[in-house]
Amino acid sequence: MQKHFGLLCIFILLFMSVSAYSADQVAMWGKHSKHMELASYVDYWQEPAAERAGISEITNLGGDVWTRNGTDSVNLGYGQHIYWFRVKLENVTGTEANTFLEIGYPVLDHIEVYINPNQQLEEPLILGDKQPFYDRPILHRNFVVPITLASKEKTTVYLRVKTTSSMQVPLTLWNQNAFYSVEQARSMFEGLYYGIVLVMILYNLFVFLAVGERSFLHYVGFMVAMPLFLSSFHGVAFQYLWPEATWWNDQSIIVFLSLVVLFGGTFTIKFINVTRENHPVLNPWTQGIVVAAGLMAASGFLIPYKYLILPTILVAAVGCSTLLLLSIVRWVKKDPAARYYTLAWVFVLSGGIVLALSKFTLLPSNLLTENATQVGSALGVILLSIALADRLNKDKKRVFEAQQGLLREERKARIAQAKTLEIQREANALLEERVRERTRDLERLNSQLLELSSTDALTELKNRGHFDRVFQSAVVHAYRHQEPLSLLLLDIDHFKQFNDNHGHLVGDDCLKMVAQCVRQLVTRPQDLAARYGGEEFVVLLPNTPHKGAVDVAERIRKAVEKMAFPLSGQTLHLTVSVGVCSELPASSDATEALFSKADEALYQAKASGRNCVVAWSASSEDATTANVQA
Repeated sequence: MQKHFGLLCIFILLFMSVSAYSADQVAMWGKHSKHMELASYVDYWQEPAAERAGISEITNLGGDVWTRNGTDSVNLGYGQHIYWFRVKLENVTGTEANTFLEIGYPVLDHIEVYINPNQQLEEPLILGDKQPFYDRPILHRNFVVPITLASKEKTTVYLRVKTTSSMQVPLTLWNQNAFYSVEQARSMFEGLYYGIVLVMILYNLFVFLAVGERSFLHYVGFMVAMPLFLSSFHGVAFQYLWPEATWWNDQSIIVFLSLVVLFGGTFTIKFINVTRENHPVLNPWTQGIVVAAGLMAASGFLIPYKYLILPTILVAAVGCSTLLLLSIVRWVKKDPAARYYTLAWVFVLSGGIVLALSKFTLLPSNLLTENATQVGSALGVILLSIALADRLNKDKKRVFEAQQGLLREERKARIAQAKTLEIQREANALLEERVRERTRDLERLNSQLLELSSTDALTELKNRGHFDRVFQSAVVHAYRHQEPLSLLLLDIDHFKQFNDNHGHLVGDDCLKMVAQCVRQLVTRPQDLAARYGGEEFVVLLPNTPHKGAVDVAERIRKAVEKMAFPLSGQTLHLTVSVGVCSELPASSDATEALFSKADEALYQAKASGRNCVVAWSASSEDATTANVQA
């Protein structure tokens, strides 16, 4: 009996120690840590509604009071409660770590940040979208807090969060250099998205002004509202458009989200022909959603955010689902315009549904759910623009066919009236106009084909055929005007071995980088850089003496030598050998002689150990080395 009792005590002690460990789990920041998601290390506690809890009271709370988050995201949904969040960090390295704590949900109203409150008596850092943007310690669309982690010590961070939006507190601990590096990629993504939308807005606006089709105007309204909503929701608008307008920063989400549904509904009704005649139920339902969205948008200027956010999300979710259903129904009914339209709204509206479900905590809050509307809307905008263009072309075709029918009837009438000569003259005039249009089209296509045929597809430099034509003309010009003409031949050293070791795809990237380097250094309008074949490049420098050509070649060689080529965690370096020939052409067909001399100089550069510039000397009939690198 005593033996069993002893085993039971040991089991209880082990269980209590494991529970205590899990309740006091600490996020370990190591030497090679770049960023760390802290959701699984977060504890939270709901503050009583009766009175505010002070930080001294919070730090004295027992471990059993705190609730472990236990999921990959901190998302407590909508409500009026105030929550305290706690996360413990430990720097296990031997040096002090300068980090950033990122709170990746920019619509939280009020955040108080306490760092080691038992050790420091400073006032809390106040953040939130109710504070002016420029009061933040780091000017970023999310809330970023600098934290210094002392070596071999623990740091406890407390957050008091009060908000009328969804209680989402995604916490990420960043190495500062890693944060700025990732932020560059984020900024490029944002710039690409807003650039695409801006181009599509201007394109469709110009088309509307040109043809007067109202579908384009509804679509422009939708495209203006969508990026404004996303920029408001992701904090970009607060950062760049209205950094001091804290009231409007919340209300803009209501207004622009409602306008997305409003213009999306009007555009859908107009574009895919959802009328009362062909859809007696769906048409009134869609119009009702449009009216509701309009009322929500107008209410956004009068009623506070906390009373409107849930109804707005409900209207948006119902509206998105309805528009997606309409697109599918019209496609089933074989509406020609519904092909592109359905594919576009699968992207756009599915992203909106995912976002709405994440706000109601039916889906987890992560990178995919938070950016689903942004990625989906960019793809949808492009597809819908294609759909509008397709519809416009079909309308023009129908008008053209109708006009042709009228013309035929007119011709019949004139034949009946014995006016065949007039009919023939008009037919000839129409034919001549078409011939002129076709001729202009062919000339334009020929010009485009000529440009494509003269460009190397891989490096985007001019190709060998184009170089041969320009080289011949340059020799003739230099011979007539007695001007010096310089030719550079470049060859990447050990390129075959590089291809064998790393593969042809990596070799192609190498060629692109060398071509880019050459392009940056050959900048005069009359100069020409081209890919001659394989790993060989040529540079033609009209009216350039020997010294100038050697200087250009040497700059190219040094630039390629300094160029870093990252591959699988290591950095590779490349070198080139350059042969230079500079002289006054002895005849108008001296292209072969010039090229042979430059090729002879290149061969000498290879024989001299590579990674050097060798210039062909006319006086000694031999090549002289300009620079050799060991």
